[in-house]
Amino acid sequence: MSYIEQIDKTRIPKHVAIIMDGNGRWAKQQGKERTFGHQAGAETVQNITEEAARLGVKYLTLYTFSTENWNRPQNEIAALMNLLLNSIEEETLMKNNICFRVIGDFEKLPTEVQDSLSACIEHTSKNTGMCLVLALSYSSRWEITEAVRQIAIQVKSGEITPKQITDEYIRSYLTTSFMPDPDLLIRTGGEIRLSNYLLWQCAYSELYFCDTFWPDFNKEEFRKAIYEYQQRERRFGKTSEQIS
Repeated sequence: MSYIEQIDKTRIPKHVAIIMDGNGRWAKQQGKERTFGHQAGAETVQNITEEAARLGVKYLTLYTFSTENWNRPQNEIAALMNLLLNSIEEETLMKNNICFRVIGDFEKLPTEVQDSLSACIEHTSKNTGMCLVLALSYSSRWEITEAVRQIAIQVKSGEITPKQITDEYIRSYLTTSFMPDPDLLIRTGGEIRLSNYLLWQCAYSELYFCDTFWPDFNKEEFRKAIYEYQQRERRFGKTSEQIS
């Protein structure tokens, strides 16, 4: 069965978030270094980005590098940063009318990476198709802590009172405030956890876990995830009768 024939084109999730897991284990299976897996994973990013845009996804957010990843061996971090510099294909983004954004602790990234990302963000800013978002040096605890710190400063200065702090007010201080919460979160690689990723935003997201390592996660696997998402009933705390 080809999932492209089973997908309801009128019910494509607006925002898909992905935890791209399994690069290192995939490389180990090949008898290669972990960086080899990251290189293969970068090719998957290109393929899935193009397929998501083609299907009509509006926002695709990829967990690329977490704040905890800074604790990895320095040679792997250096290789990842170098790969990041070389894998941002602005031509592909422009060809597919894709807008590019980044969320995370941007200033912790190497200067040359910051410059490259900033240039890509600027050059694609007028594109009106899908928005590709990379979560770099990102974690939910970092993000929420930063939001709380900024709001606390406003309370202390008397700009707002504690009673004015609502869900929406907090949301406006999150790095994801420019886009809707994920409808679907996909994690590859067989692990069943969120790993500090979009914890506030995924309160009502549909979660999809698969054993496939990220380098092997192809367009058909992505379509399967979309199909599985469409089989679910999203109630947001209501009953089935209220939804129908």
